[in-house]
Amino acid sequence: MPIPAVVILGILAVAAIVVTAVVLIIRAQRRHRFAMQILTRDDDQLSYAFVINPSKPQAAAARERIQQYCRDKGIREFSFIETQLDRDGKACARMALERGANVVVAVGGDGTVRTVASAMASSDHVMGIIPIGTGNLFARNMGIPVGDLDAALAVATSYGSTQVDVGRMALLDQDDQEQGRGHAFLIIAGIGFDALMIDDTDPNLKKTVSWLAYFISGAKHLFAPKYTADITITRPDQVTQTNTSVTFRTFMAGNCGEIPGFSLMPDASYEDGILDFEIIDTSAGLIGWANLFGDVMHQTITRKASQSPLSTNSTIVQLQGTKAEIRLEKPALAQVDGDILGETCHIALSVEHRALNVRVPQSD
Repeated sequence: MPIPAVVILGILAVAAIVVTAVVLIIRAQRRHRFAMQILTRDDDQLSYAFVINPSKPQAAAARERIQQYCRDKGIREFSFIETQLDRDGKACARMALERGANVVVAVGGDGTVRTVASAMASSDHVMGIIPIGTGNLFARNMGIPVGDLDAALAVATSYGSTQVDVGRMALLDQDDQEQGRGHAFLIIAGIGFDALMIDDTDPNLKKTVSWLAYFISGAKHLFAPKYTADITITRPDQVTQTNTSVTFRTFMAGNCGEIPGFSLMPDASYEDGILDFEIIDTSAGLIGWANLFGDVMHQTITRKASQSPLSTNSTIVQLQGTKAEIRLEKPALAQVDGDILGETCHIALSVEHRALNVRVPQSD
């Protein structure tokens, strides 16, 4: 091997070692900071209920680690409630509150977090999150450690918390309306292409390739028929704006706008009492979808809710408001935080301002 090549490989190896060392140091510092939070915890012995999704591959190991962690930290009052096919996170959280839990901790993915939050919203109790799902989008948006169980436990059992908004999607042409409030969401609710993509994703493939499974599913629906609807949005100043016969691929309402590697809604904030709406459309086949990808990359890089100046065959109409109502010409599949609700022709979206108290890392 030529000497210059050896030198270059040596430099790359050293650089890799340095980067690895820096990452390990940062992780150790974070663990230490969370550990200090636990050591300064008041000795009022709150009661913790961990609502756990047993279907997750990490569930059994997570439960064992939580038990040991609580014993090591002197947390004496803790219990587990498992979700079941006929008992979702919402029912489990209500059960926990009825049993006297002070803090209810969702242990699972975004679906478990969403359903637990639905019960905890507008209550006087605080919610914690131990993310063990595939996306863990809400945990990521809140800065809760992902892939570090002890660090997430430190957050869930310490006293740093914040009030966040809860979005609601009501399917007005269906009977089950969650006591009239609609289905809760913390990240993004949508109809059309995004719901089709989520619904058609192979769960086994998702376990194997994680986020890539959604893109594989999405490729199957790139040329699905578009949707047409009348859309009414109540802006933050409470002025109502109606657009009729709007054609789109997907309509989304966001409480948080960040997903791993991309910014779908750069202006979205989980505490402003406002939902961010996006009406997305493409034309010219694959060219339009390529343009749309460019738009998302443009938003991600600039951190601004605007399209790429090079975009010609895609549109992202971005609006903000406190409410929205959609009347579709034909049924569309709807989803909230990745949970499919079924097909609907009539939807109402709203937001509950700072209705949920969530444990988050304390700011430095």
